[in-house]
Amino acid sequence: MEILKTENLSKTYGKAETKVEALKNASFSVSKGEFVSIVGPSGSGKSTLLHLMGALDHPTSGRVLIDDRDIFKMKEEQLAVFRRRNIGFIFQAYNLVPELNVEENITLPLLLDYKKPDKQYIDELIHILGLKERKHHLPSQLSGGQQQRVAIGRALATKPAIILADEPTGNLDSKNSRDVIELMKLSVDRYRQTLIMITHNENYASYAERVFQVEDGVVTELGGGRK
Repeated sequence: MEILKTENLSKTYGKAETKVEALKNASFSVSKGEFVSIVGPSGSGKSTLLHLMGALDHPTSGRVLIDDRDIFKMKEEQLAVFRRRNIGFIFQAYNLVPELNVEENITLPLLLDYKKPDKQYIDELIHILGLKERKHHLPSQLSGGQQQRVAIGRALATKPAIILADEPTGNLDSKNSRDVIELMKLSVDRYRQTLIMITHNENYASYAERVFQVEDGVVTELGGGRK
């Protein structure tokens, strides 16, 4: 079942001599429950692609469909609600609220949407993420790897249709990076999540079922991962 589709997605910045084509006619689809990684050198357009898929930016032309809904045909307020309920984000910077503990940071997206957290599900998430003994700790009391686990939990809390991860291991050492990738892979397998991850590390990219490359704004599929 197709969960996301891009059609001739393009993004251009500037005009005339300063014109930069960050993304050129990207067309591909992702199925529900897939783990897809996107690789490419710095400045290739991969973050632009992720921001467009997550409705954090608007395309110059083309479409993004999530669950057969053309997201850029929505009004801004409607799009903001759709994004909050259907897309989970994991960034290189953990973006945790320093005054909130682990459990509160994870449930924050639900509370912002005036929804009561499913305690059993949240407790299960915290256990799987290895944060049970840290659930009442503040971000300042956690290691970088633990903070990124909280960010993963926060992205999973709303049971979104898609999780978009932008260089999620960028601030971590190699051991914590592998742990985080394994946890995200587990979320795909256990909760049938759809995960699209940007990484500059081709070894981590190979954990995915499919690998795309972005170079000079052009998206091509490299094939399947190997792990």
